[in-house]
Amino acid sequence: MLGKPIKHSRSPDVHLAGYAAAGLDDWRYDRIECDESHLADFVAGLGPEWAGLSLTMPLKEVALEVAEAVDPFAAALGAANTLVRRDQGFHAYNTDAPGMVRALTDAGVGVGTIADIALLGGGGTARAAIGAATGLGAPVTVYTRRPEAVDELRPVAEALSVRLRAAPWSDVRDATRAGVVISTVPKGAADLLAQADWPSTSVVFDVIYDPWPTPLASAVQRAGGTVVSGLDLLLWQAVQQFELFTGVTAPVEAMRRALPAA
Repeated sequence: MLGKPIKHSRSPDVHLAGYAAAGLDDWRYDRIECDESHLADFVAGLGPEWAGLSLTMPLKEVALEVAEAVDPFAAALGAANTLVRRDQGFHAYNTDAPGMVRALTDAGVGVGTIADIALLGGGGTARAAIGAATGLGAPVTVYTRRPEAVDELRPVAEALSVRLRAAPWSDVRDATRAGVVISTVPKGAADLLAQADWPSTSVVFDVIYDPWPTPLASAVQRAGGTVVSGLDLLLWQAVQQFELFTGVTAPVEAMRRALPAA
């Protein structure tokens, strides 16, 4: 697992639990601090024993530049969180977007059954949310504090044929009417929605998992709605990474059980 900072990452707990459950006793998964300027040299120096790398911020964009090949979906998103060794070198993939879809469907959201998605924030994780919209079959309304952030997301939406509408942050309470709300904003930014009137049918995916629950998540839970957390995303993006790295079907329940202990 590469990134900077990296000490907070819980990914090793999840992957190592999967290796143990799958009998992959000689597999390792470590945290290594690395920034954008050092990723290319790090990847170039890896020996054949390296099956792949998980990447977190700030490496998801530069990963596309150091890979020998890029999965079309990752290219459309403009970000990759996974490098996998192939015969021709390292290939870049994005498992964040499909991880969001798996987290939501695991929570009972049916593909093609929601009318729209309200997306809070326009940063890097918002790209994955737009990617998830392709898997869920829904248009997206994005609420941002910076209007220019929406312009940065439009090429992603166009590449994936996702209908994207911009809305000002001052109207963010309108998000409560959406079929699914995905909050990608930093800690505290969505706290004002804790005072909103949430229907009991609400589905809110808050990508934060520390501290948990957030005021937003608590408000939705009190209203009887469904809440998906960043730990759910951590699990499902790791499941796909595990299978890309190992070629083995991931032991999902063993990996899920590692989350509370992480």
